[in-house]
Amino acid sequence: MTQRIVIIGCGFGGLEAARALRAADVSITLVDKTNHHLFQPLLYQVATAGLSAPAIAAPVRHLFRAQPNVTTLLGDVVAVDAGARAVRLRDGNVVPYDHLIVAAGATHSYFGRDDWAPFAPGLKTLADAFEIRRRVLLAFEAAEKEDDPRLREAWLTFVVIGGGPTGVEMAGTLAEIARHTLPGEFRRIDPARARILLLEGGPRVLQAMPEALSASARRQLEKLGVEVQVDTRVTGIDAGGLEVRPPGDGPAQRIASRCVVWAAGVAASALGRQLAEATGASVDRAGRVVVEADLSLPGHPEISVIGDLAAAHSHLAGHAPRPVPGVSPAAKQMGRTAASNIVRRMAGRPTEPFRYRDYGNLATIGRNSAVVDLWMPWRRVQFSGRLAWLFWLFAHIYFLIGFRNRLVVLIDWASAYWSSQRYARVVTGIDPALRDG
Repeated sequence: MTQRIVIIGCGFGGLEAARALRAADVSITLVDKTNHHLFQPLLYQVATAGLSAPAIAAPVRHLFRAQPNVTTLLGDVVAVDAGARAVRLRDGNVVPYDHLIVAAGATHSYFGRDDWAPFAPGLKTLADAFEIRRRVLLAFEAAEKEDDPRLREAWLTFVVIGGGPTGVEMAGTLAEIARHTLPGEFRRIDPARARILLLEGGPRVLQAMPEALSASARRQLEKLGVEVQVDTRVTGIDAGGLEVRPPGDGPAQRIASRCVVWAAGVAASALGRQLAEATGASVDRAGRVVVEADLSLPGHPEISVIGDLAAAHSHLAGHAPRPVPGVSPAAKQMGRTAASNIVRRMAGRPTEPFRYRDYGNLATIGRNSAVVDLWMPWRRVQFSGRLAWLFWLFAHIYFLIGFRNRLVVLIDWASAYWSSQRYARVVTGIDPALRDG
């Protein structure tokens, strides 16, 4: 009898798992609450009008049109019944499985302050990107018609909270929009005078990178005009701005801003806790499900959890187990491992532990500005500046899904490089606050 495999989520991990099973004698049902696979590393480019949504997304059905053992379902999984071996969708449909791969991903974490979400959107989905793009562009529009200098300054103050790759890339791109894209298009304001702040609660930006590259990233950001504030904690966010506590024991400070972007925290999908309750597994503080060495759940070898939802460790020979970072290369490798272990179980062979190969980190700051930290087979390589930016650019084009996406992104980036223009600047709907000032 053909084994039924259900994969929840078509992010990097789910997509890779399904593709790895293309030659297996199995029936795969891939369930996702959107109809597209999203290349999240470039999502900030949609949020900042550098790319259109189709350039970094691909319809799930199109991706698997030539893989007949995959059936795709558009649905939101709300529960896993481990006893009955079935997943339940929000619309009431039930999908049975023999093997389950859960790759439901992550969402924003406001560290217990979800009331901040309406004032500081995060960036995880296309809907998030559209909302941030709308707020950024309409902030300039509101400033153009504002007569009060103090209120105008608030509209032209953009704050990014979180100094990880997303925050660094977002802040750098906002500075480029203000300094290079918009000047000459307004009559009452000078967009180049916009204030871009990057707030980081830790001692430096890009803390996953070596200190030298972190320092280089900060210098490149400041060269673009970004104000970088480290060791700075946000204590409050509202419609008019935010309260921050600077280093030391100084008093809280008020920053008036009408456009705040959240890039500071990540929490696992809510499905993780439901799955833990259904199987007796445990979760960590971020809500990630703790998995065995082979990515399966304790007592439930038929269930594997991968990607951002998994609290996994790498088990390289000769090394102590090390936590796996929540990055796309790790999710891809988990997807391949989970698929391989399902095939092994079906054949009655023992499974293999997950071994994560870390190839390094990279982040872009702006045009001709980036930092790269690579683990080569023979040595560790670190560099920054224009060469790092070119490496970042071609690496992302290479890993995009589909030839069309690669071609479109390459053309758009080439156009933006030579013209400094961003053409994906269409927004719909005007927020009453923006309309009325």
